[in-house]
Amino acid sequence: MSATAGQAQGERGLAERLGLKPGQVVQEVGWDEDSDEALRQSIEELTGNEMVDEDYEEVVDVVLLWYREGDDDLFDILSGVTTALADGGQIWLLTPKAGRDGHVEPSDIGEDATTAGLAQTSSISAARDWSGTRLVFKGRR
Repeated sequence: MSATAGQAQGERGLAERLGLKPGQVVQEVGWDEDSDEALRQSIEELTGNEMVDEDYEEVVDVVLLWYREGDDDLFDILSGVTTALADGGQIWLLTPKAGRDGHVEPSDIGEDATTAGLAQTSSISAARDWSGTRLVFKGRR
């Protein structure tokens, strides 16, 4: 295997860890200069689609939400992004890992997610500096 093919497989693996599939539409919210570019590229590589932005008006399969302590109110953001989700859709809330600028306490995530009608199903190390928390609707929509 060439170095390029190995690198592409490694990058694709980042998106696979999020459970993403080819053909899914992913809406990215909260991008900033500190967002992980390798993760972003892996998502586009795996899905075969460019991520859409906050102004996208169609239904999406996944919302990728970059969030840092000090950003706008998390509950308000979660409430806003859920309107774009397809039935069975999911939100990946990406927050800086503990010890990094902008870290968000897991208890704060849990409280705001629950208030927004969401359930936390899993947490992973999504990228070098970012933790990922998978949020889905409680029960059926």
